[in-house]
Amino acid sequence: MLNPALALLGAALLVLSFPRADISWLAPVALAPLLIAVARESRHWRRFLFGYVAGVVYWFATCYWIQFVLEVHGGMGKFGSWGCFLLFCLAKALHLGVFTTAAGIVIRRWYALPAVAAIWVAVEWTHAPLGFAWHALGNAGIDMSIPMRLAPLTGVYGLSFVFAMTSTALALAALRRPRRELAWLLALPLLYLLPSLPEARGGTERAALVQPNLSQSERWNFFSYNRMQRRLSYLSLQASLSAGNVPPALLVWPEVPAPLHFDTDTRFRDRLVNLARTARTHVLAGVVTHTPDGKPLNSAVLLDAGGNVLDRYDKMILVPFGEFIPPGFRFVNRITSEAGDFSPGKRLVVFSVGGHGAGTFICYEAAFPHLVRRFAASGAQLFVNLSNDGWFGRTAARDQHLKIARMRAAENRRWLLRVTNDGLTVSIDPAGRTARYLPPFTEAAAQTAFSYINTPTFYTRFGDWFVWLCALAALAALLPLGKPQPALSC
Repeated sequence: MLNPALALLGAALLVLSFPRADISWLAPVALAPLLIAVARESRHWRRFLFGYVAGVVYWFATCYWIQFVLEVHGGMGKFGSWGCFLLFCLAKALHLGVFTTAAGIVIRRWYALPAVAAIWVAVEWTHAPLGFAWHALGNAGIDMSIPMRLAPLTGVYGLSFVFAMTSTALALAALRRPRRELAWLLALPLLYLLPSLPEARGGTERAALVQPNLSQSERWNFFSYNRMQRRLSYLSLQASLSAGNVPPALLVWPEVPAPLHFDTDTRFRDRLVNLARTARTHVLAGVVTHTPDGKPLNSAVLLDAGGNVLDRYDKMILVPFGEFIPPGFRFVNRITSEAGDFSPGKRLVVFSVGGHGAGTFICYEAAFPHLVRRFAASGAQLFVNLSNDGWFGRTAARDQHLKIARMRAAENRRWLLRVTNDGLTVSIDPAGRTARYLPPFTEAAAQTAFSYINTPTFYTRFGDWFVWLCALAALAALLPLGKPQPALSC
């Protein structure tokens, strides 16, 4: 019974590394009990089972909020929401099962330390193309100044590699492996030779951020819809004019749970145009637009100070079960109120704000480092993340989402203005530090500082080069070299 207990302990440590517990110092050791369990087991199917059960526990405990979203906003009821959530956990656990199966092979070899870490990174990367990216292990290190030096070089995956490596070292020590197999740890002090994090300093530009705190369950009618728009305009002007005669460089509205149809609602469009002219600034707003055949688009539209529409970005990576229903799951309700599935955008857009580039990604897109870096690589000197985390209620998903967004800022060394419907609205500096919060669950608007930054990071330039290197290393490590060794004991 020791091995199953070790696997469950590993799952518990992973869970505790992320919000809500957020004991981030557990991340560098979290995988150790699970690795000890698979090293003690010689049968592949049992190694897979240890990882799979740990994966079910891990995803269940960290993403419990999915059940809440499906029940409350998807209208699926208690039984339907729990059933779909459990299917989600069973599917996502496959990743950890694959990892433990592969790790159980290479952990018997002299190069186990880097090999296990490379396998972890390669498997972790697959979450994005397979439909749901959320918890990269490296996100737990967002407040660790030394590991964070890797972020602009390797992206979040470099931190994941280091944490998997230290966990493997702990497991090998517990298994009484020869000390020479731990010599790979001598590479870790090289982190001190990397450039340190940028110093915390205020920005040179100002932006007005609006957090309207709109209800997720509002049934919009003519009167409530117009009242909401008037309130949004009032908050916007209050924040924009708070510095006197000097308008901010940018006024930002978040993604909101309201039918702000920019292309079909002329009254709303005229109101937004008049707001830009009155505030005398660029306005970036989360809106709904439509394709030529009428399908809705989750969009961000930029107007200049004269009320002219400069460009539009349509969300490219949609939320499964939130903005569209994957094939074969038509029995699951969407959580949005639009008449049909959203259509994904086709064009990456870098807005021009007074001659400066601003890359705007919407909500869930923050979880995809390969997408966000493309904005900076295409000339974005500032990041803006429009989000509506109101779907999450008061769950840990809000804090999880914020950590993810903070890592995107650090990877690309860009200021990030994160503007949400009801929190967490915050400005994030190029090191991933939060510079200013608006209080959550309140109607609020305020100005915050930021700066435009031109210099691209290594990760911005070359993307997931480290992931591909790890994938090649993992494949090489799994080649059948020599005879299988018996299970290890500690």
